[in-house]
Amino acid sequence: MTAIVDRTYPRQLHPFHAILLAGTIPLFLGATLSDVAYASSYQVQWVNFASWLIAGGLLFGGLALLCALIGLFRADHGGRRPAYVLLLVVIFVLGFINALVHAKDAWASMPTGLVLSGIVTVMAIAATWIGFSAFQARGER
Repeated sequence: MTAIVDRTYPRQLHPFHAILLAGTIPLFLGATLSDVAYASSYQVQWVNFASWLIAGGLLFGGLALLCALIGLFRADHGGRRPAYVLLLVVIFVLGFINALVHAKDAWASMPTGLVLSGIVTVMAIAATWIGFSAFQARGER
């Protein structure tokens, strides 16, 4: 008697996509911490740091969104969740609005910039969590 074992291996997150997705967290977190530093010290340079970090987060997030869209429409996407792509779109839109808020005068960007930075950071952490948890091994025990 012959036993046939059908093993399915989970589709892995592409390394480029993983780097981009994970890179959004330190960039948006750095922007949030820069906003907190500005709120406590009123040194205008902290808002400039936050603006650059947000721009980097948008770059990484936009490229991660592009990778997620490509993965969503591929034939062998292996159970990609459209909610993950939607979350990346929301992060990009809120991050862009945050960049526009930070483009104003330093005094005018607070407290809206701080609140938006915090929201985008939490959402980036959630998107990274969802993005990496979508590729867990599924099998029978």
